[in-house]
Amino acid sequence: MGKFVISPHFRLHEWVAEEKGYFKEAGLDYEFHGIWEGRDLDKAHATPDKVGAYQSFEQGRETNVSCACHWTVNVAASRGHGKMYADAYSVSPAAIFVPPESKIRDPQDLRGVPISVGFQSGSHYSTLQALEQYLPLPDIQLSFADGILFSRLAKLVDREVPAASLFSGPYYFLEQLGFRKVIDTTFMMATMLTGAPDPEDVKKYFRALRLAQRDIDLRPELYTKHYRNEFPKRFLSQADTRRWGPGERIVFEPYTKETFDRSFQWIRERGIFEGQDMGASCYEEACVSLV
Repeated sequence: MGKFVISPHFRLHEWVAEEKGYFKEAGLDYEFHGIWEGRDLDKAHATPDKVGAYQSFEQGRETNVSCACHWTVNVAASRGHGKMYADAYSVSPAAIFVPPESKIRDPQDLRGVPISVGFQSGSHYSTLQALEQYLPLPDIQLSFADGILFSRLAKLVDREVPAASLFSGPYYFLEQLGFRKVIDTTFMMATMLTGAPDPEDVKKYFRALRLAQRDIDLRPELYTKHYRNEFPKRFLSQADTRRWGPGERIVFEPYTKETFDRSFQWIRERGIFEGQDMGASCYEEACVSLV
């Protein structure tokens, strides 16, 4: 059996668990898959139009455990691209930001304004979820051509886009720079298991993350430095992570069949996968519980 391959997802937990030795204490033989290691992340995150989190699952991820928004993991697991881990989920702060000098102040002001999001990624779904309280869907204009997380961050900072949906470190960085948050778009994340990992390794992994979550809850200021591990080189000299919050929080409760079914139906009703096969939406086949 090879090493358990972990893909960090711009959150603190994996880095805290490594720093504190929790993975090793759990007996997990692991390695981080350095997807962005040694690269200029804002360039690495530039992607073609309509290529996002779901497409990465279609292409095949090389790790045993990785994360994405629960909507995408829901559909990808239903299509057989892995198994959704059903014994925990997480919640990530996210928001739509505009430059401080923007005339956009209220959600209604975003009518017809291109909002940069990742295609079939958390920002895509959560922007619709937040704004449909204020605007009819035809008036919510999403732009999928501006790249994944850090590319959107760079374009917004450079005033190349009028608005963007961002989460994790970029969320706190924009607040630090004085960018205006128009509306929170907080959303759930889920874990995808790929490559048939040993169930005992998965348990060890989450046992370590539970300890890391406790540490983050208790003393977040000791660990926000780890955002720098996955942040663009361009912005590191400006990033004061001492001012940033703890970000994503793992909830060690089941991702239930009801949640799975309701999420699948929400996606279908909005035609997000129009013309694409979304799979059978069978919780028992798409999800795995190790409890």
